[in-house]
Amino acid sequence: MDYDTFFDDAVRALQAEKRYRVFADLERIAGRFPVALWRREGDTREITVWCSNDYLGMGQHPSVIGAMCEAAQRMGAGAGGTRNISGTNHPLVELEAELADLHGKEAALIFTSGYISNEAAISTIAKLLPDCLILSDQLNHASMIHGVRSSGVAKQVWRHNDLGHLEDLLKAAGRERAKLVVFESVYSMDGDVAPIEAIADLADKYNAFTYIDEVHAVGMYGPRGAGICERDGVMDRIDVIEGTLAKGFGVMGGYVTGKAAVVDSVRSYAPGFIFTTALPPGLCAAATASIRHLKQSSVEREAHQRQSARTKAVLKARGLPVMPSETHIVPLLVGNPDLCKQATDILLEKHGIYIQPINYPTVPRGTERLRITPTPFHHDGLIDHLAEALVDVWQTLGLPFSTPQPMADDTVVRPQIFRAAGG
Repeated sequence: MDYDTFFDDAVRALQAEKRYRVFADLERIAGRFPVALWRREGDTREITVWCSNDYLGMGQHPSVIGAMCEAAQRMGAGAGGTRNISGTNHPLVELEAELADLHGKEAALIFTSGYISNEAAISTIAKLLPDCLILSDQLNHASMIHGVRSSGVAKQVWRHNDLGHLEDLLKAAGRERAKLVVFESVYSMDGDVAPIEAIADLADKYNAFTYIDEVHAVGMYGPRGAGICERDGVMDRIDVIEGTLAKGFGVMGGYVTGKAAVVDSVRSYAPGFIFTTALPPGLCAAATASIRHLKQSSVEREAHQRQSARTKAVLKARGLPVMPSETHIVPLLVGNPDLCKQATDILLEKHGIYIQPINYPTVPRGTERLRITPTPFHHDGLIDHLAEALVDVWQTLGLPFSTPQPMADDTVVRPQIFRAAGG
């Protein structure tokens, strides 16, 4: 049997469907974010990154970099083992305490990524609940779907943000059966927000346990950056809040927070936690520095929201098809995987703008898009350049424009925003 043929065919199938992913070799430049070096075939060019999940640029903040360097110099590069076998370093313990405080919970538990925290926590919680039924939002992230499937328990999918459908499923299950409702706060591809308070009301009414993914909200929303739950005043009504350290906080890792007994159960039973090397002290110290800074400073959040709103307004004013979004996510509809890839190639090659194409299965077929993520560092000049480049791409590829929408009053970003964020 020629095993290689199967793998070659699998890759060729993706290429034929225009879904084959090509990675850009980038070198971020500390202090100059969102500028990066793009390396290809011996050539190096400066480009502007418009699709980073380092939403606030905290990965470049001096206090974050300084904390990482100091901890690495003092304690070494690696964690040295799993949490149970020598890997529980003191910066990690401090980080978990910081996260528990951030979300107003009794305890927190750190994982190596947000994907692992969702898979491990959801599957473990569901397994430990007797005859559990998982009710999962239709647009939940792949990591949450993996956790649901790994649990092996019964599941039902409710239509995205459809409270009536969710209530029907909860009611049919009955008050006495264990029910785990899993959903997100900010859905990262469309930029819409879950009706969290209403979901919590239903959970109370039908005696269900709630689990929310706040990975695209922590750092960016709420008075201290704890996410949409904090912004909406409902943190205490959600049983488990999951988040990431790799987006708003600019570092790496995932976590869950909740009551001590729940967190301890995940710690004690989840293979994805037990058998994985711990996060090293440098990363933990950097994440703690980022969280502490954003608990005290709203400058970055205010600038982030302002630049996101301006990006949407400028693009709409040029007739570009900005999809509806309640948050900082700016999705631009293309609707064809081949044209989506061509659009990003032209942006990079001709205009020095890097935006990764978003195709199936990340989004449904026919909704292929550019997912643009402004940061406090994308100043007005960069936004105008992006709009001009996109108009050129749309004209070159013959993509449809929308009806231009007039812009509201505009202001200039204050320079101190960028100084405070470490630029």
